[in-house]
Amino acid sequence: MKVGLIGLGIMGKPMAKNLLKAGYDLTVSDLNQASVDEVVAAGAKSATNAEIGETCDVVLTMVPNSPQVKAVMLGENGVAAHMKPGAVFIDMSSINPVASKEIAAELAKKNIEMLDAPVSGGEPKAIDGTLSFMVGGKQEVFDQYKDLLGAMGASVVRCGDVGAGNTTKLANQIIVACNIQALSEALTLAKMAGVEPQLVFEAIKGGLAGSTVMNAKAPMMIEGNDKPGFKIDLHIKDLNNALDCAHTVGSPLPMTAAVQEIFQWLHNNGCGGDDHSSIIKYYKKLTGIESL
Repeated sequence: MKVGLIGLGIMGKPMAKNLLKAGYDLTVSDLNQASVDEVVAAGAKSATNAEIGETCDVVLTMVPNSPQVKAVMLGENGVAAHMKPGAVFIDMSSINPVASKEIAAELAKKNIEMLDAPVSGGEPKAIDGTLSFMVGGKQEVFDQYKDLLGAMGASVVRCGDVGAGNTTKLANQIIVACNIQALSEALTLAKMAGVEPQLVFEAIKGGLAGSTVMNAKAPMMIEGNDKPGFKIDLHIKDLNNALDCAHTVGSPLPMTAAVQEIFQWLHNNGCGGDDHSSIIKYYKKLTGIESL
């Protein structure tokens, strides 16, 4: 099986390396030549997007948002124009599920199957190969490529037809965002009430309030570490997609909208490239505390 991967950013680059470790014949492309060179040094081949479409049995994308996926696949001289009938496209980007369905409909005209397979876990799990994949598409296509996704993830679950993967990812991103906001408020309360946030974290992490989000993000908030595992700007993008989808289907998202406003404030104040745990900076600004 010849695999093509377009997009070697924070997530795509370690995912590519895990495909190589699993023994896949991998060809890659990215606008950042340094990233391409690094993955080629690990054993991949380099090619243009068009060449990936011509030579690969399955094409993967890991790019920022819906417009980029559409441009790569369906734009002028897009990859789809070079793919053979019977080839498969798997989009691992996190985009609006409406866009996933639109792309799949266009590819179907060329007899190209599609899975939407966004991931959760951020850079650490991309490096470890323990991402969670939420997949939408036909059962038989999912069955054929589950092992390929499994080379990059610890969990690969089909959630329904095309679009279901990204709908599930939006649900995931809502839960993560609201958890981070609640965690920030709780640790700020502890600090202002004279209780050590680290001790609060240690006391409650094993109880009902404990979560993967808390375990990953509380230490970062306490240490003042804003190195991005997942950038605020990317979470803004995901919540925009969630709100757009919710407006389309009539689902209320008041908590999501509130967190989005905080993220947007952080973006406007120069924090868009920080880890999303930097939502704590909003509360520091409101309260005047310098550190937890």
